[in-house]
Amino acid sequence: MISKQQCVKLNDGHFIPVLGFGTYAPDEVPKNMATEVTKLAIDAGFRHIDSAYFYQNEEEVGLAIRSKIADGTVKREDIFYTSKLWSTFHRPELVQPSLKSSLKKLQLDYVDLYLIHFPVSMKVGNVHHEFYLIFFIFSSIKHLQDCQFHGRLN
Repeated sequence: MISKQQCVKLNDGHFIPVLGFGTYAPDEVPKNMATEVTKLAIDAGFRHIDSAYFYQNEEEVGLAIRSKIADGTVKREDIFYTSKLWSTFHRPELVQPSLKSSLKKLQLDYVDLYLIHFPVSMKVGNVHHEFYLIFFIFSSIKHLQDCQFHGRLN
């Protein structure tokens, strides 16, 4: 149970800390800094950690969380981890693989909150951020619910 910070109870009964630590950093910042600052944040009492596929630092953030679990600072259930579904993965057949990919990079069994990062669907691999005319958000939500049912999301 998350207890070091003030929390808000969600509709499903889970608790989310009201203060979170975001891990986005510009490309100029070395990736290993994400590990170090996330460890410092956990040591400082942050229990809500926020990252995303788009930030390209999931491996480093996961390493920090696992390190703080291994050294006894926290248990996995003490951390509320938020990630996000990027716009190129809104198509129904890409939702679960995207989450599984994030979990593999993090080396965690589940995330506590998985948000739709940007509610506009974009084509995969398109550097010009070409948008789909078809809106996939509603089918994405159904597949996110499936991920929750299978225990990959709280």
